[in-house]
Amino acid sequence: MPKVFRFTEYGGPEMQEFIELPKPQPGPSEILVRVKSASVNPVDFKIRQGMLKDFAPRELPSEFGSEVSGVVEEIGQDVDGFAVGDEVFGSPAATHGAFSEYTVTTALATAKKPVKVSFHDAATLTVAAATAYDGIVHLGLSAGQTLLINGIGGGVGVAAAQVARDWGIAVFGTASEGKRALVESLGATLIPYGDGVEQRVRELLPDGVDGIYDLVGGSALRSVAGLVKDRAKLITAADPATATGLGGAMVNRDRTSRVLDAVAALVADGKLDPHVNDILAFDDAAQAIASVESGHAQGKTVIQIS
Repeated sequence: MPKVFRFTEYGGPEMQEFIELPKPQPGPSEILVRVKSASVNPVDFKIRQGMLKDFAPRELPSEFGSEVSGVVEEIGQDVDGFAVGDEVFGSPAATHGAFSEYTVTTALATAKKPVKVSFHDAATLTVAAATAYDGIVHLGLSAGQTLLINGIGGGVGVAAAQVARDWGIAVFGTASEGKRALVESLGATLIPYGDGVEQRVRELLPDGVDGIYDLVGGSALRSVAGLVKDRAKLITAADPATATGLGGAMVNRDRTSRVLDAVAALVADGKLDPHVNDILAFDDAAQAIASVESGHAQGKTVIQIS
């Protein structure tokens, strides 16, 4: 039977396990995918820890993973535009996960993988790159304007910097000094985070910035919020409570194949590099999650399933 990586209860890594389960079956408007690659995101360990259970509870045990790439194995009823053997990427359907030899995706949140895009890169696009793309669209900045990405060094920040750069927006980003080379490779200007971060931005941009895309939340968001005059141009993908309290908003997510097609095209055209920096075997799934959970991972971590 296919192998699955999941967690049994909310808590730490000790709640994680491999288990064999029957191959899932696609329902109406769903697709069965033989998984090639799955991407690891901070939301994976946050869900396991129970940080999101109050507004997004999980039926336990619950499978890990929200980004997947692979090959169509079977299609359910009412699915158009896909055929067995298609190379695809997308999001697992409810109760399914990406850290599995087979998973089920919804047709609405699945797209065909361009030939020029690897399975590893495609597996990073559904959450990180799509969230980045949606945020830049939401902000609506014009070429020549300035954007501060608060927490630029993670998967969403890396993608958002490249999308904004492609649109002619001047990008600045907060991160640690250890990520300077990564940030500068994106065509962005690093602003070291920590005490005095607002002053460091104003030394470069005395009038502040035209938009803020926050990927950290909490005190880190509060410390830079004063840099943008129009709080409608302050959005977050990390902390909606703090952002709305400051006059900003949660990023508007599209969550359809339209955005997946757009970000995949950017990768195929060489305009977006997902920066997959770590590829681990499926048997090392726990290590992959631990790497992201440590906060020291640069770029994206991918699990090669098959």
